[in-house]
Amino acid sequence: MTAHKWTPDALQTSANRAIHLEQRRAQLHPIVDDLRRLAREMEAAVGEIDRLPGDLPGQASVRAWHAVRPLFKAADDVERALTDLIAFNARYQRSYEELPEKREANQEAKRQRKELAKSSQQQIEASPATETGSGGDKSRFDDVFNGLRKGA
Repeated sequence: MTAHKWTPDALQTSANRAIHLEQRRAQLHPIVDDLRRLAREMEAAVGEIDRLPGDLPGQASVRAWHAVRPLFKAADDVERALTDLIAFNARYQRSYEELPEKREANQEAKRQRKELAKSSQQQIEASPATETGSGGDKSRFDDVFNGLRKGA
């Protein structure tokens, strides 16, 4: 993979994505380090420049910060690119490798719950209805239960 360009097909396996990430780290870490070193050196160099004629108090330090800030930002951006590559690996793995397995497990659990509910429903229908007490007790409380059934 080092001799030619990476393709989307090559990044579909976790081993290849790991290799790709390590190659990018090896390429980008030296760039980040160099940009940070250069930014610190430039910050020190422009900090040593005296005030220019016509400067207001503090204007020289503001100008130095304004001039050097893009170098620090460039280093941060390259470092953020590495973070984004790590995020890509994690998201790809969750979305395309783990999700189908998770969905299959959920479907299996759902099937088992349906089977369990179906078997318990069959057991409820198969068991005979039992009444406690005599028929006289039932008629004695019938008006109370009728009121409850009507939602009173």
